[in-house]
Amino acid sequence: MTPQELKDSLFRMAFQGKLVERVPSDGLADEVIEENKKIRNDIIKSLNLKKVKPSPTIDENEVPFDIPETWKWARIQDFCVDVFSGKSPAYVKQETEYRIVGQAANQQEGLDESQVKYTNEAFWLSMSPRYFLKEYDVLLNTLGNGTLGRSGIISELKYPLLTDGHLFVFRLNGETQSKFFHYFLQFRKKEIEKSANGSTNQTFLSLSKALLWLVPVPPLAEQKRIVAKIEELLPYIDRYEKAWSRLEDFNKRFPVDMQKSILQMAIQGKLVPQLSEEGTGEELFQQIQAEKQALIKFGTIKKEKPLPEIVEDEIPFDIPETWKWTRLGEISHFQGGYAYKSTSYVPNSNNQIIRLGNVKQNHLLLEAKPAYIPDSIAEATESYLIKKDDLLVTMTGTRRKKDYLFVARIQESDLAEKKLFINQRVGCFRCFSGIDPAYLQLVLQEESIRSIIFEKETGTANQGNLGSEDMKMYIYVPLPPFAEQKRIVAKLEEILPLCERLK
Repeated sequence: MTPQELKDSLFRMAFQGKLVERVPSDGLADEVIEENKKIRNDIIKSLNLKKVKPSPTIDENEVPFDIPETWKWARIQDFCVDVFSGKSPAYVKQETEYRIVGQAANQQEGLDESQVKYTNEAFWLSMSPRYFLKEYDVLLNTLGNGTLGRSGIISELKYPLLTDGHLFVFRLNGETQSKFFHYFLQFRKKEIEKSANGSTNQTFLSLSKALLWLVPVPPLAEQKRIVAKIEELLPYIDRYEKAWSRLEDFNKRFPVDMQKSILQMAIQGKLVPQLSEEGTGEELFQQIQAEKQALIKFGTIKKEKPLPEIVEDEIPFDIPETWKWTRLGEISHFQGGYAYKSTSYVPNSNNQIIRLGNVKQNHLLLEAKPAYIPDSIAEATESYLIKKDDLLVTMTGTRRKKDYLFVARIQESDLAEKKLFINQRVGCFRCFSGIDPAYLQLVLQEESIRSIIFEKETGTANQGNLGSEDMKMYIYVPLPPFAEQKRIVAKLEEILPLCERLK
């Protein structure tokens, strides 16, 4: 049961007469209603107000639920001693002694003084004493989606207050009846919302209709016991709500935190055992360097300045002895994107440009504002053609938010219908032999690895960028033997879908 459902259940018992016992000596509800009517008539006479029209007879079809025989249904205008809507004031920006309560200030937990507004002396002096709030006045928001139907109570009046025109003020006969009515309005909030007029964009309550709403009235002594019992139990519901919120937050975070933890274990060598017959990361690294030299010799890739060896101070975390720390640029080849001009785009072709918006974490979104180039430009930029197992990364996003460096590994299905070309600010890393692209993709998603490279972020106040040289230099890759990489990927493909189910 949610906290709100528990609170609703408490209120339902309270206002259906099931929360406290009835005592014969309490008297009848008629006595309360008649006393309130008398006070209301005195107020009308003293303030020279218009007389209230007699309330329509309550039809059985109007009654929302059964109540005890000693209770009575009454119209709000017969239960309250005064009901009115505030006036629209002339607001001023500077703080004055003439304070106005609006919908934002009226909160269920009490008056939010930080939201109180101000008016001028002329407006203040023009107002009848009737409109100045009194202790235990009950306020109801009457306008807008989300705020409409929220009730509050003036439990303490530190200084004179008026309300604006978007609040109803319900004035009752004493603290007990005010609190009883305040809780009743909370109980009937959904029904109050449904009674609103207006469009889907702006709804409002009618005062003339509100005067005719029904309220169950117990004898005064029973009201007092009901209020006391509600106030005894609400703190327990509040404590339950806090525990519930913590549990809900935990349940939401648990699958994500679990995924992060498993991924961290994987690239720290703690997910699968190390097997001596599979060799070492150092042996694999030397094979990769030999392959690179061969590719440079044949002109397949250009010779680059050697990257410095990783020193102890740079190492993010411990890895098994059979692994080796490497830099991304040592085990993969980087291909930057081409600056395709929008003037060269065509409505459709067999050649699609992959831009920042097309690269999401772990997949391509080819249908996101697709851009195409003609065959002539595709042929001229063939070196930017995307291949299977390429790792595409986004290199631009929002500064300091780490909302980029998304990694998508190219699948055969991505290339099934069109040729894909790399646009600027989309980087492409191609693995050398002995590097499983699926393993490297996982490394590029791990939090501690990402945090290091994001320290090298450049850009403007809003836009953040990662440069290719920094990524090659400062993305550190823990390198296990190739067979172990495969086993790590297989184990993650077995475990991670279970985390997804938890979401």
